[in-house]
Amino acid sequence: MDFFIPSGKGKSSKEGSLKWWQLSLIGIGCTIGTGFFLGSSIGIKVTGPSIVLSFLLAALGTYFVYDLLAKMTAEDPQDGSFCYYANKAYGRWAGFSCGWNYWCSNILIMGSQLTALSILTRFWFSSVPLWLFAAGYAILSIIVVLMGNKGFDKVENVLAVIKTAAIVMFIIIAAAAVIGWIHGDVKHPGFPHSAKELFPEGYKGFWSSLIYAFYAYGGIEVIGLMAMRLKKKDDAPKAGIVMLIVLVVIYVISIGLAVYMAAHGSFTEKESPFVTALDKYHFSFFSHVFNAAIILAGFSTMTASLFGVTTLLVTLADSGDAPAFFSKKLKKLKQLPLPSLGLATLGLIASIITALLLPGKIYEYITTAAGILILFNWFFIIISALRILKINILGKLVACIGLVLILAAVSGTLMEKSIRMGFFVSLLFVALIGLIAFILQKKVWNK
Repeated sequence: MDFFIPSGKGKSSKEGSLKWWQLSLIGIGCTIGTGFFLGSSIGIKVTGPSIVLSFLLAALGTYFVYDLLAKMTAEDPQDGSFCYYANKAYGRWAGFSCGWNYWCSNILIMGSQLTALSILTRFWFSSVPLWLFAAGYAILSIIVVLMGNKGFDKVENVLAVIKTAAIVMFIIIAAAAVIGWIHGDVKHPGFPHSAKELFPEGYKGFWSSLIYAFYAYGGIEVIGLMAMRLKKKDDAPKAGIVMLIVLVVIYVISIGLAVYMAAHGSFTEKESPFVTALDKYHFSFFSHVFNAAIILAGFSTMTASLFGVTTLLVTLADSGDAPAFFSKKLKKLKQLPLPSLGLATLGLIASIITALLLPGKIYEYITTAAGILILFNWFFIIISALRILKINILGKLVACIGLVLILAAVSGTLMEKSIRMGFFVSLLFVALIGLIAFILQKKVWNK
């Protein structure tokens, strides 16, 4: 697939060639990653079976965000997408902040995926240090990006099919086990029959789990960027609705089966909830095959993020929101923006070092921070739409509900001690970007 990266100064889109259903399929491929495959385990751990409700609420909030972004795209299609609309609504500081926030969130997503891949690989090699696997996957990811657009597209297309097939495989096997077609001496916890069973960690735990549900839908903003390629821009809302319906069905059924089949206390952040759910059936093949599929899925998302931030920095440099040095490309390496890739690689190295220093908690911290930074951009999408679009009272009410859901997910991270640090990490990024934007606004942009 082609990646369209935002800048604060959009330009009119060219005539598109995508049909709405093609955009829906691309969205599904961009969204599913280890945020769902592994991050959902943390969500289950902090709230229990009510994680299913978290995913439904997150789907609702995600739809509100995408619907407004699609309407802005249909009305004024621009390559800068949500960053352009933030600039249009509130000024250059907003477009600059959204662009750099998006870059930072993707750097953290790479770190999140990198750590998840390393944790999953230790399933086979438990004695090997986490950082060693992280370094290996980082090198492989850089090699894929160095292959250029065509090589990158081929790798990503294959991996996208594999990660979707992995979820379908679990649903089929788990459904067969629940129905009784697969026999085993296993007693499932079943459906919760009381509020205590539904919320074993209390309502604070449920509140804290929202960030992981939202994180699993992260990628919707990428579809907003690609909506300009539609033949009919008015089809953008329909493409988003179909994509979300498919994601909700896949997510809710698979997560629902997992919490139905395994006790709340058996889930751990070091193992996919789907492997945990089928653990007592002793399928010798499943844990190995599924673990490998998740690793490929995570590698796909991480490499896409690396490719994306590399291209994004070039766009920011071209628009004057980053040093011009980062827009330089080497003709001998297929027009590769080496300075931009170099900075992204430094981000990967920082993730490896952090994984070495904090192997126990780094995944929770990075995943939480990345999720919050994504929601920062979603927040701006809503408030930009409220200023740009002509919205009736019902539409404004729906937008406000979306803002409340986003704020609930962000604030919920403060309720859980194990993920609270992620909130402060994201706050540090937001404060730093805001400070730089403020200085540029006073010293450079107003001149």
